[in-house]
Amino acid sequence: PIMSLPTSERAATGVVAIRFQPLGKLYHFESAGITDLRQGDYVLVSTNRGREMGEVASFVDRRQAGGGLKPIERRATAQELVVRRMWQRKELEAMIECRAKAAEQGLEGVKIAKAEYSYDGSRLTFLYNYELDDKLDLKALRDAMQESYPQSRVDFRQIGPRDVAKIIGGMGACGLETRCCSMFLTEFSPISIKMAKAQGISLSPQEITGMCGRLRCCLVYEYEEYVKARKELPRVKKRVMTPLGEGRVVEVLPLKMAVIVLLESDERRVEFLKHEIEPYDELKALENKANGPCERHQGGGCNCGKG
Repeated sequence: PIMSLPTSERAATGVVAIRFQPLGKLYHFESAGITDLRQGDYVLVSTNRGREMGEVASFVDRRQAGGGLKPIERRATAQELVVRRMWQRKELEAMIECRAKAAEQGLEGVKIAKAEYSYDGSRLTFLYNYELDDKLDLKALRDAMQESYPQSRVDFRQIGPRDVAKIIGGMGACGLETRCCSMFLTEFSPISIKMAKAQGISLSPQEITGMCGRLRCCLVYEYEEYVKARKELPRVKKRVMTPLGEGRVVEVLPLKMAVIVLLESDERRVEFLKHEIEPYDELKALENKANGPCERHQGGGCNCGKG
């Protein structure tokens, strides 16, 4: 996790978290002596893909950032911000043309999700998704798009189905008007089927699959709380003592730190909080220890039945 720092500590750390796209992944850079940086400022930095314009998202504790950070080159000028917006307005047109060219060339299974211009228009990157098993050759499509946009260096970058869903946006499978990935998620966490099992969620594909066709991101939100709670609560079928007598656990409610018990006396199902129940075996063991053998039995020859 990234820890934002108060204004008084920003200059001392000199480490800035920058994103290049709205809700994009955060990258760390040295402020390199640039003073008075604020959240929302735009700066120019050198990356593996060339010079990029990014937005200052937060100020980071140097201990979390690590070493070997590249420096921020400088603040973006007002003119550069205007030019950046001009190129962004051309991205939709470029994406539509790329989709049309892909269809003309019969490229099956290729989904062009977005076109991205660099801030100065020197690079045009098409983000695409392809999940078929055959090998994909985009050389002809790249050449065609390079011919259509000679002023920019055209490139293609493959992304996953979750990234496509984030770009497209829309309603989530749960009914939220805006999907989590398009609303606040900056990175995708690894998700497995065991997370659904731990939370007692139906394993039906309709229940655990998002609009991207992958396991829903929200399966990870409460997973750790469920794991922690289940370690402290008795398992299903475990015999317990309750204020209403003995019974067996038939359902665990981790987020409420409670269980539902089937009482042996009248077959009722009653909910009890964690502090209201005791494990039957442990309670009986304590009672036997408290009642221990009498003095005559310890000496031998006793018929009290506590041996």
